[in-house]
Amino acid sequence: MRKLFLIVIIFGFSASVHAQKYSKEVIDSMYVLVKDVQEKLSRPSEIKIMAVGDIMMGTNFPNDSYLPPAGKGPFDDVNDILTQADILFGNLEGTLTDEGENAKRCSDPSKCYSFRSPESYGRYLEESGFDVMSIANNHIGDFGDIGIKNTSKTLEKHNIAYAGVFAQPATIFEKDGIKYGFCAFAPNKDCVKIHNLTNAKQIVTELKEKADIVIVSFHGGAEGFKHTHVTRKTERFYGEDRGNVYLFAHTMIDAGADIVIGHGPHVSRAFEVYKNKFIAYSLGNFCTYSRFNLDGIKGYAPIAEINIDLEGNFIKGKLHSAKQIDEVYPFMDNKKGALKEIEKLTNEDFPESKLIFEKDGSFTQQKQ
Repeated sequence: MRKLFLIVIIFGFSASVHAQKYSKEVIDSMYVLVKDVQEKLSRPSEIKIMAVGDIMMGTNFPNDSYLPPAGKGPFDDVNDILTQADILFGNLEGTLTDEGENAKRCSDPSKCYSFRSPESYGRYLEESGFDVMSIANNHIGDFGDIGIKNTSKTLEKHNIAYAGVFAQPATIFEKDGIKYGFCAFAPNKDCVKIHNLTNAKQIVTELKEKADIVIVSFHGGAEGFKHTHVTRKTERFYGEDRGNVYLFAHTMIDAGADIVIGHGPHVSRAFEVYKNKFIAYSLGNFCTYSRFNLDGIKGYAPIAEINIDLEGNFIKGKLHSAKQIDEVYPFMDNKKGALKEIEKLTNEDFPESKLIFEKDGSFTQQKQ
């Protein structure tokens, strides 16, 4: 039907050009119209967005012992899943820089958690198909301004969109004829603030005016085993205000966001569908080589697959369960630990979303 519609337009345009003498301006405008219709008809009817949590592929600070041995790529054991995405998102938990001094005050460098991955590791992200990444988190400033600048340059070199710092609070990128707007927020000093809802709403509103689909990322919420639930209140951790992630996510969707992706607690959290838009409150750790506590549920590395329509509305999803253990890159988990954890938390924290999970990880929203 769509092809027939395009044929009718082109045929009518061609006939009218031969039948009448049009000005160059009219003919040019008709060609633009036909091109616009062609682009719209070539778009997919659904978009498959995949999202993962924290990524830190290895650090050479304080020494090279925290880098993985050569020969194996960070995503080799999960690429069969990742490469199925139309859009692939991750949170870059650290820097990609070959320069910079540690910006944190640490009397003992071995106990100082600053992350500096070599710039050459950027190719792994490109090879796995990452389209967009958040750099809004508490580790983007680990190596000062030069670390932030080099991380940005490295992502640009590998054609990966990014946002979340003052120099780049938001970005717009295009793929397969669809224009995406992306912005990212965190409570940390080098990042666009999750607490400033007025500013966040303005950023999302402006993106919505320019893009077809708006993706919002946040780094927020308290960390660890005791903080798997979404409290719907302001969360604090070691005295720091880590934001009210429930209020933030809902406010962003009210402002025009189509999907909201959270990370920061280092554990998985619930999924929610609000006003037909999908929210992941935390995708936990994903590819964090060494220097991270990966005991128990902290080792779950979920891959969220979300299908949306061209209006950004949730259609269906699938949760692929991957796993990590210390100094081993992510691999698929036959026991489906991430699926079981997120299904449980979703049922407990957001029963009103009525998400139904199947044993293979697929999930849909129960019809009202």
